[in-house]
Amino acid sequence: MSVQASQLRAARLRPGWPQIPKLVVYLIGLIPALWWFELALRDRLGADPMRALEHALGLWALRFIIASLAVTPLRQLAGINLIRYRRAFGLLAFYYAVLHLVTYLVLDQGLDIDAIVADVLKRLYITIGMACFLVLVPLAVTSNNPAIRRIGAKLWSKVHRFAYVAAILAVLHFLMSVKSWPIEPVIYAALAAILLGYRLLRSVLRQPRPERNGAGRNASVRER
Repeated sequence: MSVQASQLRAARLRPGWPQIPKLVVYLIGLIPALWWFELALRDRLGADPMRALEHALGLWALRFIIASLAVTPLRQLAGINLIRYRRAFGLLAFYYAVLHLVTYLVLDQGLDIDAIVADVLKRLYITIGMACFLVLVPLAVTSNNPAIRRIGAKLWSKVHRFAYVAAILAVLHFLMSVKSWPIEPVIYAALAAILLGYRLLRSVLRQPRPERNGAGRNASVRER
């Protein structure tokens, strides 16, 4: 790629507005949690406030998972560069997953260990939700520069591919937690499928094609 082409690409990816500080993204991302807890304290969440709060927190976790998955396609296809916020999206997803889990453990099950274990073993969507949280934990723990330096960029990249697994599990957890399939979980499932499918297609297309005969291999050896 020429220098001019590189400059044009950088200009296309450069945001046309001042970059928002990452701290502001975190603060804005936590506003929905404060809003929902405030509604719960004011008894404004309907007949089953615990379920409403639990659902809302889990939904925001899924939204931020999808937002983190959307960063790369937006940059590659639309030139919208949000790469500096991807870590914030991922950590916000984890924060909401923690709040979702704490709401379930404390408000729903009252920290009754026997009831929690029985619930996890009995209801598949709870099992999947717990598995999703366990996948998110190492992603959150390693979402910092010291962790990248400690384990190395190559291993870090492999670990964070489990974000795709977390997305699949989160969508399954949402779909299976509703008694019917209203449009909302279907939309999120479709978004996750599109974003993951894009990555899979791009990975397949970028794989080198095998040579038809030994000529290509011999030529590559001579070039080395």
